[in-house]
Amino acid sequence: MLETELRAFVEKLAAASGEVIRPYFASADLDVELKGDRSPVTRADREAEAVMRELIGRHYPQHGIVGEEFGTENDGAEFVWVLDPIDGTISFASGCPLFGTLIGLLHEGEPMLGAIHQPILKQLCVGDNASATLNGRTVRLRECQRLDEATLLATDLGNIARHQNFERFETLRGRTRLFRTWGDCFGYLLLAGGGGDIMLDPIMNPWDLLPLIPVIRGAGGVITTWTGEDAATGASCVAANETLHPQVIDLLNR
Repeated sequence: MLETELRAFVEKLAAASGEVIRPYFASADLDVELKGDRSPVTRADREAEAVMRELIGRHYPQHGIVGEEFGTENDGAEFVWVLDPIDGTISFASGCPLFGTLIGLLHEGEPMLGAIHQPILKQLCVGDNASATLNGRTVRLRECQRLDEATLLATDLGNIARHQNFERFETLRGRTRLFRTWGDCFGYLLLAGGGGDIMLDPIMNPWDLLPLIPVIRGAGGVITTWTGEDAATGASCVAANETLHPQVIDLLNR
């Protein structure tokens, strides 16, 4: 079955990129460059994406690719891979394991498979919109029903202040039990595995966001833009379980 084959290939991409990334982690001589948009990049980012692109080109030459480091190829194809080799490069370059590799697959423009891989902790979460697994074990979001019992996660408070209404975010933060900046894709990995209840990002690129959608949906969650619209066509994200999500959207946009 094609979906089973593609899911196995996602795992192959994660394993190959992880082999590239691990030797660079916590390396004292790792060089960090700034791209034109002032975001950081390292050799590990580029080499990990190159390895995944090479594998895709060898096994599925008819597929398209959208990647953070090397751009777009054949994005009008029926199947398009979406790659972020290191989501959380600042953490990675600082020797902090709150980062991961994001791998997504679109079918006719819709996210059908997604993966979050943390290569240092060797955690791989794969979702297909209907189910999600963490290292082969089925996972689901926690069934937290109340904001005052919820753990809220975000990546960067400064980004929230720059791109969304920070006062409304502070209202949400004040209603929750616990707030932590366990962010970038690691926050969504925690969320899917029951380690948090709400994860949000005020601004995102397609490679940051699209791979997350099948994972969060597969783990029984709801994932939308900051204003509650379809995440697949957006540039921001709010993810939570079915009970908490509408409460979060209401507080952020009231």
